[in-house]
Amino acid sequence: MRRKNLLLSGWGRFPSAKSDAFRPEKLSEIAACLRDGDGSILARGAGRSYGDQALNSAGAVVLTERLDRFLSLETEGSTSTLTVEAGISLSAIQRLLIPRGLMLPVSPGTGFATVGGAIANDIHGKNHDADGSFGAHVAWIDLLTASGDVRRLTPDETPRDFWATVGGAGLTGIILAAALRLLKIPSNAVALREERMPDLAAFLNGLRAARAAARFSVGWIDALASGDRIGRGILETADLSAEGVAITPRKAKAIPLNLPTFCLSRSSVTLFNAAYYHRIPRAGRQSLRAIEDFLYPLDALAHWNRLYGKLGFSQFQAVLPDDAAETGLRALLNAVGQGGTASFLAVLKTLGAEGSGLLSFPQPGFTLALDLPRRAETEALLARLEAITLDHGGRIYLAKDSALSAAGFARMYPRLAEFQAIAAEMDPVGRFASDQSRRLNLRGA
Repeated sequence: MRRKNLLLSGWGRFPSAKSDAFRPEKLSEIAACLRDGDGSILARGAGRSYGDQALNSAGAVVLTERLDRFLSLETEGSTSTLTVEAGISLSAIQRLLIPRGLMLPVSPGTGFATVGGAIANDIHGKNHDADGSFGAHVAWIDLLTASGDVRRLTPDETPRDFWATVGGAGLTGIILAAALRLLKIPSNAVALREERMPDLAAFLNGLRAARAAARFSVGWIDALASGDRIGRGILETADLSAEGVAITPRKAKAIPLNLPTFCLSRSSVTLFNAAYYHRIPRAGRQSLRAIEDFLYPLDALAHWNRLYGKLGFSQFQAVLPDDAAETGLRALLNAVGQGGTASFLAVLKTLGAEGSGLLSFPQPGFTLALDLPRRAETEALLARLEAITLDHGGRIYLAKDSALSAAGFARMYPRLAEFQAIAAEMDPVGRFASDQSRRLNLRGA
């Protein structure tokens, strides 16, 4: 298997690392990558994790984007199941399923993510309270292990290895294929309600009400608002609609180059955030929205990570438990507001039950995601945000992380020791590793 040395990064474009890369065309070729690779190896899908999770500067990566085939679709009986290779994107799946009255039950904010990445991060969406995270809808996983064998993992027959792999950041093996249980839908649209939320307390109350009243909910927050307006934003709630919408294929607009620094000044982002907030009428508005447009709004803007300039950005995402949410979120927003680092994109959601994966991110509470342009002060701000998260009993999402400390991670994830023990059994010589796993000591000794 030929390999090429590439300079790679995550979606935040920071950090970056050189690594030998294999690009297999067929599933049968991946075992050769494992044999031919020197040192550690790691599967890499679309590169949509934000930090160093899909980097392996001390070894090789296997690029899976060409392993993107549909294998079977079973629609008989009460449950429909789709079997696919792990490199296929979620948007490719949705384009196949939605016209057939089906969809993936869980999807993140981008359709460019792959099935392998969705499993490795046990991703969540705008409907976590109703439908849980991605791993809850996986019937089985075919995993290439360190020995070169392919094992089929299921939640019933091999629960320890299955739930170490779901949310396991690619450290138990290379996911080759998976069977996914699907959701039946009445049309291709959601009924969407958009409302202004004047402050953080109103926002949290709106999200709490949405847990029982709507299948989907998500909020955009003005991360630079202060005083009585801190935490103001737009709350979106939605349910599957019986009425469909006409689909006009959208051509993605693109950010052609890195934006200059002045576009990211505090005053520029403050003006943008004010305009974005006031675009929603005081009384709110309702509309029908195509499912994909609702789930993946930023996918309509290609290369949007260039908005943050050539230095890139770090995304911070934490979940705080319900009882500490208002105090903790207020502290996080204050820290960002005082830190001089402006954020266009700040998203607030509610999460339901604890994820079943040993390193799954979700826990009951509220999750805040912030994009932070890389500046001299960014590392200090991220350390401050980590400390606030720990003080309020929260945890930080590995798919977005580039700065979490190993000690902080160990405090946030109580099942880490269990994961390390199972990963050591599945991969006793530590073949599967990443820059993130070494930084956070995910594999332990």
